Amino acid sequence: MQYQAINLNEKLSKFNDYWSLKVIGEMNDYQFKLIKIAGDYEWHVHQDTDKVFIALEGEMIIDFRDGQVKISKGEMFIVPRGIEMKPSAEKECHLMLVEPKSVVNTGGPETEITAAHDTWI
Repeated sequence: MQYQAINLNEKLSKFNDYWSLKVIGEMNDYQFKLIKIAGDYEWHVHQDTDKVFIALEGEMIIDFRDGQVKISKGEMFIVPRGIEMKPSAEKECHLMLVEPKSVVNTGGPETEITAAHDTWI
């Protein structure tokens, strides 16, 4: 077995596109994903899973119909399933998300937060 740490900054340097999740590892039935965001995303909801946001660089806002939360570098926030949200970042923000492998990321108000296919980097 090969033992090697995953360098998050190295992985983040491999892509520049926004709102596109990149898988960097798996644990049990979960995947660890990196994403770069900037600007506004659409209102959407995760019906079947909670969503974990871990800010690695910058800061983001998640708007809810009844409030909002700011997540800054070194902070994390868990959005409970079934809560409608609208993520945004005024400037580029780097995040790690943790979600079940079974989540299909297709974008749109009833689905997850990114483009049609997560890719491994």
